[in-house]
Amino acid sequence: MTGQRKIVITAALPYANGAIHLGHMVEHCMLDFWVRFQRARGHECVAICADDTHGTPIMLNAKKQGITPEALVAASKVEHEKVFADFGISYPHYGSTHSPENQRIANRIFKALEEKGHVETRLLKQAYCETDQMFLPDRFIKGTCPRCASVDQYGDGCEVCGAVYAAADLKSPHCAICGRPPVERDSEHVFVKLNDFKDFLKAWVPEHTGPEIAKKLNEWLDGDLQSWCISRDAPYFGFEIPGHKDKYFYVWFDAPVGYLSTLSEWAKSQGKTFEHYWNDPEAERYHLIGKDIVYHHALFWPSMLKAAGLETPNEIMVHGMLQVNGAKMSKSRGTFILASTFNKHLDPTYLRYYLACKLSGGIDDIDFNFDDFVSRVNSDLIGKITNVASRGAQMLQKIGGQMGALSPEGLQLVKVAQALSQEIASHYERRDFAKAMLLIRTIADEANKYFDKYEPWKLVKVDEAATIEILTGILNLFRIMTIYLKPVLPTYASKVEALFQEDPYIWSSAQQVVEYKKLAPFEHLLKRIEPAQIEKIVAETKEILAMQNPTPEETPTISGEAALGLAPTITIDDFQKIDLRVVKIIDAREVEGASKLLQLTLDLGHGVTKQVFSGIKSTYKPSDLIGKHTVMVANLAPRKMKFGLSEGMVLASGDGERLAVLYPDVHAVAGQRIS
Repeated sequence: MTGQRKIVITAALPYANGAIHLGHMVEHCMLDFWVRFQRARGHECVAICADDTHGTPIMLNAKKQGITPEALVAASKVEHEKVFADFGISYPHYGSTHSPENQRIANRIFKALEEKGHVETRLLKQAYCETDQMFLPDRFIKGTCPRCASVDQYGDGCEVCGAVYAAADLKSPHCAICGRPPVERDSEHVFVKLNDFKDFLKAWVPEHTGPEIAKKLNEWLDGDLQSWCISRDAPYFGFEIPGHKDKYFYVWFDAPVGYLSTLSEWAKSQGKTFEHYWNDPEAERYHLIGKDIVYHHALFWPSMLKAAGLETPNEIMVHGMLQVNGAKMSKSRGTFILASTFNKHLDPTYLRYYLACKLSGGIDDIDFNFDDFVSRVNSDLIGKITNVASRGAQMLQKIGGQMGALSPEGLQLVKVAQALSQEIASHYERRDFAKAMLLIRTIADEANKYFDKYEPWKLVKVDEAATIEILTGILNLFRIMTIYLKPVLPTYASKVEALFQEDPYIWSSAQQVVEYKKLAPFEHLLKRIEPAQIEKIVAETKEILAMQNPTPEETPTISGEAALGLAPTITIDDFQKIDLRVVKIIDAREVEGASKLLQLTLDLGHGVTKQVFSGIKSTYKPSDLIGKHTVMVANLAPRKMKFGLSEGMVLASGDGERLAVLYPDVHAVAGQRIS
């Protein structure tokens, strides 16, 4: 083992406006696995997290509930901490961005940016709701996407085609609160001149992010970086910007500062400052985040730290997003599962193990498939791993409960399992937990083969001493597996420690051989999952979401075009300009680096083919589409995308979660024009 490392790692801060769901648990379990592994290896590893508490959604939700924003975020913090504790996720101090320490450090960073000339102010035309008498943040403006024409999209980006745009570019915009069109008003805002940091970021990004992420970020860095607006108008729940009356820090400015303020609050309890950990040149600093917030963490945040004279992260660790049964989590299908609902019906140990089996350290999305989940837990964790202990320990209890010596064959199996320590550790280090779990299961396979080879249930009738020898071997193998699993299954491991009557395991405990050990009475470690338990989780999820949905009396009344989000009226002449053609999908494939796009090759007939990139990956697999007919806008001007040239648009409809490609009549043939 190398010398002791000093590590600080953070998880993205959950927003205080909602409950913790399974999507959150991917990241927090992943962080917990890695932290527990580092501590088991003898390293100092501080895990930091807090609630992200500022912004208009918090303010409006508090108003709806008839409480103050402070009361809302305080209650949310208690709820979030309980959920994490229930899942065995331990933070030495769980903070809040609405704290005096966070305001102090945010002000410090802003003043450094301002003093060094990286701040400017200028007038912006902004959407203003005269009914609600407030400037509207992007997420409180909805309308029709200017790129794909999907309705009911937010003011900062389309959830259907993935386009990112300014709220002013939305078609038929309306206030998400009252449903009425906003007006434009001038407002002075504060900007960070991000382009001042371009050269620094071009050198920093490749060294501190993975290759796929660096490639994506370099697309932004190839051109000039736009100045970043860090202010919001009153009314706003947040911190007022020093020297700028009635202007408040945009939530993405003070949210990452929460990493430092939470570290600072914890460090003070240890008699130190956050700089002792963060600015120590020997320390390692890591952020573990989802790929949806890379821009903020790998461009904005290092620029803020650089300006303030603070160390930047050693690495931005990025993971994919959670899907359930191959699709985006859905409220209507009952797959938008809250962590508390899962915990009510199933031991969180099952989720921790399953996620470890799925996490590879890359940015691919993680699929939580219900059938696979039940099968993987029952077959591997219960049927293979736990079965070693239940068969071995229970049989040993019947003949005195005292382990003996290892046979030469048993000792050899133990040595092979011990020799896997470094390889398994390397997978943990790289957060490739799936490979670590695979290696651990090979030990279980060998233990079960060894047990079945000697049939101790028969052997015990004629040779008790030989039986104890066999059982000592498989129990040593089980103990080693448990030590390797402990970062993922800490509660499970504590039961095994009690069984062997040993002190808490550390990583090097796997190198010990246990002989002549008296076992404690065996207690069942885990039960099999029943499919009915999953059904209850889904049913309860639907009930919870139905209760949370506004009643008709609470729903703002939006009539006519506003309700439909219709685009401005066109004439028949405008419509006749659109050339709609039946096409056959002759090839479909995933687009590397794109979470929502499929690349389609379309046959228009007469030997003409076109390539189109379509944001339908959340609903369709490539194999679902090949050979099918659909309808495309054939005369749409080609658009150059980073993935290639898109030569049209296929027609689809949906609610933002599920999309349906338009299929023409079965008698339609490629090339037919639709009129």
